[in-house]
Amino acid sequence: MLKKARIAVLVSGGGTNLQALLDAEKSGILTSGEIVLVVSNVRSAYALERAKNAGVEALFLSKKALGGTQEAFDRELMRILDERGIDLIILAGFLTIFTEEFTSHYRDRIINIHPALIPSFCGKGMYGLRVHEAALSYGVKVTGATAHYVNEICDGGRIIAQRAVYVQDGDTPETLQRRVMEEGEWIVLPEAAEKVSREIMEGKK
Repeated sequence: MLKKARIAVLVSGGGTNLQALLDAEKSGILTSGEIVLVVSNVRSAYALERAKNAGVEALFLSKKALGGTQEAFDRELMRILDERGIDLIILAGFLTIFTEEFTSHYRDRIINIHPALIPSFCGKGMYGLRVHEAALSYGVKVTGATAHYVNEICDGGRIIAQRAVYVQDGDTPETLQRRVMEEGEWIVLPEAAEKVSREIMEGKK
């Protein structure tokens, strides 16, 4: 059996993108990587249940319990990831901004999914419905999803893949969010995960 990249998925909420990745493993879209760990900074995140249901190790990590600083949180997370030999970290709705120490430690080994076509509607504070509210307010006719590398600049890493989604008349932030997930995020993220996992296994990273 070919060796696979060991993937950790970091999630703060329901984990719909995590589910898309788990489904991609089953369907053969994600073959070069294997999800071996899911970490959430929210104890009640349903993503942890999704992980357990899939037989994947699920951990809750509390910033408060670690003293409340991002530095302490990042160092404990680094310890957990390195202990498990993680090759690739995927942020799937993980609402935290990492320190430069963390992003430098995993240079070109962290990817994120953003619900817009970067560089539009991105950066600090632009997450969830806020992104779609901004897109509708601006009046764009095309939005989408972007998978990108994570560095010390919020949403500032190199783009791996994008997928466009058309805005429809009568869209609300909620309807647009759902369509961007279904037609954008759930397709782009597994494809990006496969591409980067394959490059890691081929020694290109």
